[in-house]
Amino acid sequence: MKPKRIILIRHGESEGNVNRRVYGEKPDYALLLTEKGIEQARAAGIELKRLLQDERAFFYVSPLWRARMTFEEIARSFPRHQFDYIEEPRLREQEWGHLRDLDECKRTDQERDAFGTFYYRIEDGESGADVYDRVSDFLSTLYRDFDDPNYPENAVIITHGMTIRIFLMRWFHWTVEEFETYSNPKNCEMVILEKQPDGRYKLLAELRRKAPTHPYQRPLRLPYD
Repeated sequence: MKPKRIILIRHGESEGNVNRRVYGEKPDYALLLTEKGIEQARAAGIELKRLLQDERAFFYVSPLWRARMTFEEIARSFPRHQFDYIEEPRLREQEWGHLRDLDECKRTDQERDAFGTFYYRIEDGESGADVYDRVSDFLSTLYRDFDDPNYPENAVIITHGMTIRIFLMRWFHWTVEEFETYSNPKNCEMVILEKQPDGRYKLLAELRRKAPTHPYQRPLRLPYD
């Protein structure tokens, strides 16, 4: 029983989105939503309720506090009997290591863009490839959940920008080069995969594209393609 939709939602605007200096003062997992982020999450809940109507949903929520808070605000739009949820640590954002001041954050951004987002491993943190591995492991759980005949019509994943891109890369079998051309969704943007008559899922709206930021782009070339 595959769900009718798989819906990925990035968390609302967080302290780190508006002031990167906070990464040197608070651990990444403890960053909170701003007032604007709370409003975005409430609006996302209203939009999601409008889409789902009375259909049931199962929420998978990153444990980082900004994602938890986003879920709490979204859940306001739903009666409790309409959804179930679980906290899922594998859906956390790419690890940025320990406390980093603003200069370190900027240096990491520059090095990662030059090296390649997918392969660059942040000091004391993760590479995009590391996130890919744990998202792949999460998909195994998701597939098992889908086997439940009572699984609801909608799977809703509340997570982070990079993690959403990696999820889509894994789901649609994008190459590394294809992954590098996409941008993260905006705060509280919904990315919807809808099941088609053949049982496959279609991405209803493509992510925004960007120009590659590093020179090592080499698409696979076979002589008979």
